[in-house]
Amino acid sequence: MTSEPTGFLYPFIDAEERDAAPLLVDLAASAKAKMAASECLRADTLARCADDLRRAGEAMAHRFQHGGRLFTFGNGGSATDAEGTAALFRAPPSGRPLAALSLVDDRAVLTALANDVGFELAFSRQIIAHARPGDIALGFSTSGNSANLLRAFEEAANRGLLTVGVSGYEGGAMASGDDIDHCLVVRSDSVHRIQETQDALVFELWSVVQRCLAGEAPS
Repeated sequence: MTSEPTGFLYPFIDAEERDAAPLLVDLAASAKAKMAASECLRADTLARCADDLRRAGEAMAHRFQHGGRLFTFGNGGSATDAEGTAALFRAPPSGRPLAALSLVDDRAVLTALANDVGFELAFSRQIIAHARPGDIALGFSTSGNSANLLRAFEEAANRGLLTVGVSGYEGGAMASGDDIDHCLVVRSDSVHRIQETQDALVFELWSVVQRCLAGEAPS
């Protein structure tokens, strides 16, 4: 019998398992372990990145105060993070709404660029079309090595945008390059845990921006 394609998520599940009780116990233990690992990584990352978050948030707030706009982008699961981040800044639960656009929102534009000039340029071409000096580019990658993000950051830096990267593992090329002003790194080798913690980083970044715009000192 071939293994289930999702078997790597729960390797302790036997395809021939008939006794549900111990299986449910194992599933509950697995879920609790993942939650604990996520909570620990989130707390450690927020503490380690506190100064970087403050500096990035202050720089973003300065841009917003002077009419800057936020452009977000990412691939796959990171594309949904880009969409959620743009929505958070544009229509926040509290505080000041801010101009923000996700570069993955328009499927017609995204697929046209991917088809006509190549996916590596799908975000950088949109930066060329939309952005101006004083705006903000914020990109998400779990590896930190996505070629289309690196091209977008290069274009954004050349055009005078503030550049903020959110990456995982050890940061990849996003953390070591010269085109990113602020890089927030979730130090983990689990894509799932990285993206969960990146969400927490972004929410704290948004909170810092809002506190700065309200005239409060970022904590």
